Amino acid sequence: MRIGEIALGDGAPLVLISGLNVIEDELEAIDNARAIQRIAADHDIPLVFKASFDKANRSRHDAYRGPGIDEGLRALAGIKRATGLPLLTDVHESDQAKIAANVVDCLQVPAFLCRQTDLLAACAATGLPVNIKKGQFVAPQDIMHAVEKLDHFGVEGVMVTDRGTQFGYNNLIADMQGLVQMRQFVPVCFDATHAVQYPGALGGASDGDRRFVAPLARAAVATGIDALFVESHPYPESAPCDGPSQIDFDDLDRLLTEVCAIDAALRALPPAGNGA
Repeated sequence: MRIGEIALGDGAPLVLISGLNVIEDELEAIDNARAIQRIAADHDIPLVFKASFDKANRSRHDAYRGPGIDEGLRALAGIKRATGLPLLTDVHESDQAKIAANVVDCLQVPAFLCRQTDLLAACAATGLPVNIKKGQFVAPQDIMHAVEKLDHFGVEGVMVTDRGTQFGYNNLIADMQGLVQMRQFVPVCFDATHAVQYPGALGGASDGDRRFVAPLARAAVATGIDALFVESHPYPESAPCDGPSQIDFDDLDRLLTEVCAIDAALRALPPAGNGA
């Protein structure tokens, strides 16, 4: 599949999907995109910039959701003009897909909505590639059914992003075996920041522990994934959404040093089964 001009899967280079959990301010979002773009260029890793215009799945009615679709898409268009980066954003309702497709290069289906047939159909109708966030409640092999729905609706490119599996209450477990299983039928991305969440553990908001972002990202890249999803914020402690699980730019820089080295080592290995 391709997101803009970036090839993904089928032996293509590892891709970074990074950006903001949710847009806060257009100028700050542009600065964020430029900072991540510089870091990605330093590591020679293709970058897709991600930001949400509305987080409709917040637990509390008074939680920050973002600027909304009109202002949010204006901000995303500004990011594209300023950086030239391909863009990814999530949509929560079927009628948002066509509108967002006028600006972004890939549509993302949120984890809680990964089985919503009408939303998948609306995303497919835009002609854009689709990233399905695998629900925490879905087994790796069962996400195949959502992929098959998109195939049925005629999507050219589909990717699945794994953020972990619900483990009891307020915890997620990252299943590396599942990443390997899913890559048998679809390109796979690992979401290293949402995977360290403790859902609902902050009294109506998600807690998290960013100390585990790097170890999980390293492990996931070592399985041979096609893309790595990392939300990065200049000041994670003050981010209005998912701050405890996001990392800052210095940590992103260090992480890319590590995962790019792992990816390069894997690619240097002889193909399996050749007797080497």
